[in-house]
Formats: sequence, structure tokens, C-alpha cells
Amino acid sequence: GLDYNRVALVLAVLEKRIGLRFSTTDVYMNVAGGLRLDDPSCDAAIAMALISTQKDIPIPEDLIVFGEIGLAGECRSVTGVEQRINEAERLGFKRIGLPKKSIDKLKKRSREIELCPIRSVYDLLKLAEN
Repeated sequence: GLDYNRVALVLAVLEKRIGLRFSTTDVYMNVAGGLRLDDPSCDAAIAMALISTQKDIPIPEDLIVFGEIGLAGECRSVTGVEQRINEAERLGFKRIGLPKKSIDKLKKRSREIELCPIRSVYDLLKLAEN
């Protein structure tokens, strides 16, 4: 259900920027429910899943991440940030990892959910380790 080229890009960025080695292993990715995902905002979630697997760190159940990953490892803004945050709150998530630039553009209001800024894949690694 994932675009092969996007997964390959995320793998290459994680190898280059963080030093994780995927080239010596087989990588299988699946989307539950048979969905087809082609939105670049899934890049951060793909990266988080790969980091979790390689480092053997479980992703917290109350955490959700989104954002597009660029070739330099930066996390880029995506569309519909406010809607994504509202839906994550409704579904019971307590923390959201999202691009730093998206947080800066949000309307200031109190939220029950913690917004964790992601500037690059390094921040994803820190988020996975916390």
C-alpha cells in the first residue's frame, strides 16, 4: 500500500543522515486494511517505523507523526495540519510529531495534546528514544 519510491527515498535518507544500515537487509512495509497511501505526509511515519525496527524501540501508543522527508533529512510541512491535529485528538493520541514550520503557522490555542516539533530525521530518532 506504500509507494515504493517514497520508501526507497526514506531508507536512503536514514542510511545517509542517521547511519542506520538497511542495505544489508530486506525491508517489507505494509499498510493495514489494504489502504493505498501516496501522500508524502506519510514519510515521517515510515521513517519512525524503520527507526523503531532498526533500533528495537517500540513506538509509544499515544504518539502519531506526520511530515514529508526531504533528501537532506529535513521534515517539510504538509497540508491540512489543523485537521490532522483535531483528528488525532479525537482518536485519543497524546503527542503529535509534526514539522516545526507547521507548528509555527498554527493558531495559538490551548490543546490537550503535546505538539513535538520535528526539524529533521534526527528529531524523529530522539522522539523514538523518549
